[in-house]
Amino acid sequence: MASVQKVIVPSLLALAAFAQDNPAWKSKQIADWSEDDAKQVMADSPWVKTFLPTLGPPQSAAVRPRMGGIGMPGIGIGMPGVGMGRPRYPGGYPGGNGYPGGQSDTGSSTDLPKLTLRWESAMPVRSAELKAHDNDAPVIDDKHYAIAVYGVPNRYLIGEKKTLEGQLRKEATLRRDGKKDIKPSSVDVIDKPDGPVVVYEFSTSNEITKDDHRVEFNAKMGRLQLDQSFFPDDMVWQGKREL
Repeated sequence: MASVQKVIVPSLLALAAFAQDNPAWKSKQIADWSEDDAKQVMADSPWVKTFLPTLGPPQSAAVRPRMGGIGMPGIGIGMPGVGMGRPRYPGGYPGGNGYPGGQSDTGSSTDLPKLTLRWESAMPVRSAELKAHDNDAPVIDDKHYAIAVYGVPNRYLIGEKKTLEGQLRKEATLRRDGKKDIKPSSVDVIDKPDGPVVVYEFSTSNEITKDDHRVEFNAKMGRLQLDQSFFPDDMVWQGKREL
């Protein structure tokens, strides 16, 4: 019996590893994908990264921007972050707890959120969202590469919407080895029922070419630092790179 187990167990492990490396959706046409296939593409494929961000130092109270009370910029009442009539976006008020970014300075690495990056503009991802009936998926045009960040707690996205999006745009980039960094042309914060989604769009006029074997996405959301690499050589569907 022991000798049989020595043969069976490694074989089962090998089969499990093969199934993981060769998911069912890879061998099917998109029209034949099941909803489970589509969900796997959206959760665990070369176009998706799930990870814990790192936590930067708290922003000093001395350098925190002050937003105005009673709806007027620059006129605060009492302590920074305490005022009346200020605009609100998911999670709270601008001006408090380190805005822009909106996180509490008491945050620690022990309660970091698990985030998911999804290369939204890739055709397999768009197709998977349709198959999975994700009617709230971000709308992306064919003139942009798009990366969406899922799982960001509201407390990290505080402020008036346009100001917040402008700040996020300044603190994000796509990096390629030996080439100029690509800055996002726009950032959209979408408030969805299950939490906000942050969508970064990068113009395809800054083309990611066959010479780019690694593309690193870097972004900051308040104290959250996001650094993840995508590998275009793996982001392939039916022999063609899909970005």
